[in-house]
Order: sequence, then structure tokens, then C-alpha cells
Amino acid sequence: MQSRSLSRELALLVLGQVSEQNQPKLEKLAMDGLLQKALDSLMFHWREALDASASELDQAQQHLLDSELQESDRASHDTVRTHLRSALTGAEQVLNGLSASLELPRLLLLSDQEQIRFDAMQRVSLVLEARDHIDTQLDAVMENWRLSRLPRIDRDILRLAVVDLTKLKTPAAVAFNEAVELANRYSDEQGRRMINGVLRRFHNSASTASA
Repeated sequence: MQSRSLSRELALLVLGQVSEQNQPKLEKLAMDGLLQKALDSLMFHWREALDASASELDQAQQHLLDSELQESDRASHDTVRTHLRSALTGAEQVLNGLSASLELPRLLLLSDQEQIRFDAMQRVSLVLEARDHIDTQLDAVMENWRLSRLPRIDRDILRLAVVDLTKLKTPAAVAFNEAVELANRYSDEQGRRMINGVLRRFHNSASTASA
């Protein structure tokens, strides 16, 4: 089970480096190069997120100082709370992301293991071969939303989960759990809730259709 979890994560990182505009030839996808690009991209993203979180904390601290120097009102307290909440949410995302990034060197080493590499590239292939159809299926169960409006990482987590459910016949509970675990590492709270809800609606819809 651990190897399959690793292959899903490797597949997710590879997919994130593949253009959604063109259909690449799978044999031309070099996993090592794509994983290195993923590492560079993730580190840049979390560095920017960390800077944004620090800025929010600075603003909250300044508002807090201002409210102590003068008679504060409810609006001032609300402003401080808003900045603190935003900063803490951002910090949580950064910490989760950095935790995931620290695992990448291990994933790079494990990608040399033949079975893990094979499983990862099989998942990538299954997604790329049917990406348009998968996206249409997911759009059908999105509530007042479109798949294209989700962050790229969330779209790819959902696509991999659909492949698990429809092509690899992974038990639903396992597919849900693996998708949420990936969201815990690479997305945020809103993304986790969205992914969990969409997958459950997708599974219920597919089960009803086949009944």
C-alpha cells in the first residue's frame, strides 16, 4: 500500500509539470527532469506564500499596536482578527507545503525503483489518455462551480482519484483517503473539503448509473 501511495504522489508531481493545453507523448516524459522541475516550482510557490503570510502578520501586528495606542473600536478588532486569521491560514499552508517538499528528495530516490516508477507513469498515462473525458465527468458533479476554476494541483488530485475509481478499481474508501492525504500535503483546507465532496458525488453518481 505504501508503494501505491508513493506512486500516486509521484504521478501527481509529474502531472503538474505537463501542459494542459497539449497532449504530450508519454514516452517523451522524463520523470527525473519533471520531478526536479516540480521541486523548483514548489519551493518558489512556498517561498512566495511564506512572504505573503509574513506580510499579513506584520499588518496584524501594526493594527494591534495602533489599537493599543488609541481607543479601539469593534472595527479595529475585526481588522486585527482578519489579518491574524489570514496569516495563520497562510502559515498552515506553507508548513504543509514545506513538509511535502522535504519528502521530495526521498521520492526522487524512490522513483528509481522500477515498480514505483512503472505504477506512477501508468497513472500519468491513464490520466492523459482520458483527461478531457475525466474533466467532463468531474464537471458533471461540481455544484455551482467548474473544474477549471480549481487550482491545478486540486484538478490533478481529482483526476488521479477518478482513475483509481474507474480504471484501477481501487476501493472507494481507499481512493477517497489517498486523495485527501495528497490534498493535506499539497492543497489547503478549502481544497480538501472540495476534493472530498466532489469525489463522493462522483462515486455516488457512478454507482447510481451502474445500478
